[in-house]
Amino acid sequence: MTILRELIADIHLLGLFALVAAFIISTRFYLYPNIISISKIKGLMDAPGERKMHSTQTPTLGGLGVFIAFSLTIIIFGAMSNLVQADLIKLLSLFGSLIILVFLGIKDDLISVSPKGKFLGQLVAVMNVVVLTDIRIENFEGLLGLGELPYLVSVVYSVFVFVLVINALNLIDGIDGLAASIAILSSTSFGVLFLINENYLMSLVSAILVGALIGFLRYNLSSNKKIFMGDCGSMLTGFLLAYQGIGFLTVNEIAQPLNKVPNAPVLLLAILSYPLFDLLRVFAIRIKQKRSPFSADSNHIHHRLLRLGLDHKKATLVLCLCNAAVIIFAILSISLNIHLALLATVVMGATLYLLPFLKVFELAGVEKLAEKVEVVVEDSVTKDTFEFNMKPLNYLQEGIKVDKKGAAEKENVTSTTGDTIQDQRREEIRKKRISNKRSAAFRKLAQKR
Repeated sequence: MTILRELIADIHLLGLFALVAAFIISTRFYLYPNIISISKIKGLMDAPGERKMHSTQTPTLGGLGVFIAFSLTIIIFGAMSNLVQADLIKLLSLFGSLIILVFLGIKDDLISVSPKGKFLGQLVAVMNVVVLTDIRIENFEGLLGLGELPYLVSVVYSVFVFVLVINALNLIDGIDGLAASIAILSSTSFGVLFLINENYLMSLVSAILVGALIGFLRYNLSSNKKIFMGDCGSMLTGFLLAYQGIGFLTVNEIAQPLNKVPNAPVLLLAILSYPLFDLLRVFAIRIKQKRSPFSADSNHIHHRLLRLGLDHKKATLVLCLCNAAVIIFAILSISLNIHLALLATVVMGATLYLLPFLKVFELAGVEKLAEKVEVVVEDSVTKDTFEFNMKPLNYLQEGIKVDKKGAAEKENVTSTTGDTIQDQRREEIRKKRISNKRSAAFRKLAQKR
């Protein structure tokens, strides 16, 4: 035990051991298989729907697994570490907030919670850490001409940022792996910054969250043991990202000059750029259409990538690479004036995230859909009967892979024998019907787009 304590006394080894431990707890103790099994037995499943991306009932309590893996790991390493009293108080306060969000999320996943009830629960969880442990944004470091904030303004603004990030991550949790992958990228970035600041507790939080989410991804991306993060997981993860982000600003403010990171607020925005940009974009669209900002739709960036023909994994990879590019760009511009760095980072992020909406990519997406439509049409024709089902085409537009055999309903038609002339005539009629239906399908597709 003494040797282990000496090993984890090194902050760099601490992060590595904590990450591996969280991953092992997630994957080697039948944590998710048990949650999946219980969910199926008790009927705690997310049913397919018009706006859903899945076609079969799927467990939604993946966030509970993330919470268990995170909690057990941080308790183990917290017990073995020489945390000071202030860090222990922060840890206890963090656990209190996570428990509130986990129960709120589970209730929302199972029986639904009103937006007002969800907001109040998030508010209580956030106030718990902001007020009790003083994890808040105290200084803008000259950004927008602002310096140190008054206490009340600091508290209100910090609560707003917490709630904003929690809901931003919740909104991008629309396809397999996206929310977890973005959170892994963000938490890894924060972890590196905490290592630079030499902060023991926050490095531990970052590493453990990464390990827990990697373990979750193994099942979220599985084809036969799939589980969703659910609101429980997205709120929990979003809260921990906001906690790390605001914690980074707090730690960086009191760090030694040698360990202090310049333009910290800009770097924070870059790390969380994708979920924040997507949230602001869809809210602007909904308000422009005179709808509630909280109404559901398919205007997210990941929906656009699916309509262009990418599957869930490819869309997730593209968005993670874009977010990583924004982070790297912000790091490279760290020596610039803070306002110039902010402007350059915002322009860079907006350019990358809006690229899928260019017409050239739309045309490429139509061509890919055309190839799939051709398969659907040809597979829907028999010698004497043609039935074209637009439902598979709608699924294609939402990025759902359609199995060729199940793409359209077929009718079992008994083949009849005839002379060569009759067969030739039937073949000509079949080809003509295919051509006509193809044209009709593309017209409908063009109208929908």
